[in-house]
Amino acid sequence: MKDQVIFFDTTLRDGEQSPGASMNTAEKLRLATQLEKLGVDVLEAGFPAASPGDLEAVKIIAQKIRGLQVAGLARASKQDIDQAWEAVKEAAHPRIHTFIATSDIHLEHKLKMNREEVIRETVNAVKHAKAYTENVEFSAEDASRSDKDYLCRVLEAAIEAGATTVNIPDTVGYALPNEFGELIRYIRQHTPNIHRAVLSVHCHNDLGLATANTLAGIQAGARQAEVTVNGIGERAGNTSLEEVVMTLYTHRDHMGLSTRINTQEIYPTSRLVSMISGIVVQPNKAVVGANAFAHEAGIHQDGVLKHTLTYEIMEPMTIGLDTNRLVLGKHSGRHAFRDKLVDLGYELGEEDVDHLFRKFKMLADKRKEVLDEDIEALVAEEILRVPDTYKLDYLNVVSGTGTVPTATIKLRIDENEAQSAGFGVGPIDATFNTIAKMTGTRSKLLRFSVSSISGGMDALGEVTVRLEEDGLVVLGKGADQDIFTASAKAYINGLNRLEYLKKNPSLHPDERRL
Repeated sequence: MKDQVIFFDTTLRDGEQSPGASMNTAEKLRLATQLEKLGVDVLEAGFPAASPGDLEAVKIIAQKIRGLQVAGLARASKQDIDQAWEAVKEAAHPRIHTFIATSDIHLEHKLKMNREEVIRETVNAVKHAKAYTENVEFSAEDASRSDKDYLCRVLEAAIEAGATTVNIPDTVGYALPNEFGELIRYIRQHTPNIHRAVLSVHCHNDLGLATANTLAGIQAGARQAEVTVNGIGERAGNTSLEEVVMTLYTHRDHMGLSTRINTQEIYPTSRLVSMISGIVVQPNKAVVGANAFAHEAGIHQDGVLKHTLTYEIMEPMTIGLDTNRLVLGKHSGRHAFRDKLVDLGYELGEEDVDHLFRKFKMLADKRKEVLDEDIEALVAEEILRVPDTYKLDYLNVVSGTGTVPTATIKLRIDENEAQSAGFGVGPIDATFNTIAKMTGTRSKLLRFSVSSISGGMDALGEVTVRLEEDGLVVLGKGADQDIFTASAKAYINGLNRLEYLKKNPSLHPDERRL
């Protein structure tokens, strides 16, 4: 039987540390449901000690997601570990994941501790976690820049204290693949009790080497890969789940390694993560990018038409690209619509289903095709959102080569109607200027992006904005057939998120690194 690589997905924890990518509880639960469908082995649902909101989100996921292990991250402190256990204790398969730094630069400048003190803290933390559950993971933060022999001492102590998984992070994305592979081999040869634990790797992408380093670690004997969907994460991101999975899949005969991942769920999961996080997948992204299976060169087109393997090492249907079909239209009934929501992983109340069904019918009257992505966008726009301080009632935009771009807008602000008009250098600028004036926001627009949710001239347009105010960075998302309306919705969604965070300061996630 082939060796199995365990996939530890940290999209909901490390991935959420992408600037502005914070998710609300409903979004996290929706994504956790899809990750279960994808077949990940371990789901790191969050950092419970970061905020009461994060603890509650992890707890809800632990209660509802039953087909995999649910992990909570904790620093090597009793308080953090207690909160992690409080969050995951109702999971079918709970895991506590505790960490402390082991590199001299972290010990000196961050922890202000010596090596022996770190070993004691490691042992105390693992033992405390072990009192709650047999399933304890220990991570040596900044392992790739740590002294090898000292690192092996720390890992030996962690395993002796009860850790069943030990993780080797390349925290700052510094390692080279050959060096990282050699580090894993060294650990296996010089840690006497390493056979009693699963050896894991967690790589960051600062030099674009996260996937290469992870694969080097696996080839050297690691059997758990810590990854995120689309490679999202702080700074340059994390190891990309889809890249590692499809490398193992494509080279399965040579590498002799298996996974539990249902590869046909890769593309739908990638799409969902992009929609929820607001981080658009670059067109040339490996495996899931829009151009991954596109061929423009005549020689390539000729070759693919003759035999796909001439220029495609993977078939599109392997990652789920053949799964989007027209299944609903304007003649579809409420029962069929509700079944589709369930199939997509949404368990909604009758009031939400009724609301969405009305919106669906309005969309179906305008569209020839209603695809899964369209329904996902409806749910994200109408259900998976923070409470509305501002709501768009009316938008009229006038623009052209011979006129000054003008936007006339009616908003509902805390249920009170307000109407105004304004100008700009373009129609979207006019729209944003008018909304900013009406809401009195002091936020800055950091990013604006537009993408098509599905194909065709009548496709829904999806707009993502990133806003910043007083150190708070949020994403706003909006979808509509009219790109100006989608832009207004996205801007207003971002302003609502800012208002929600300002009114709930306990929900601000602390930045935690691994």
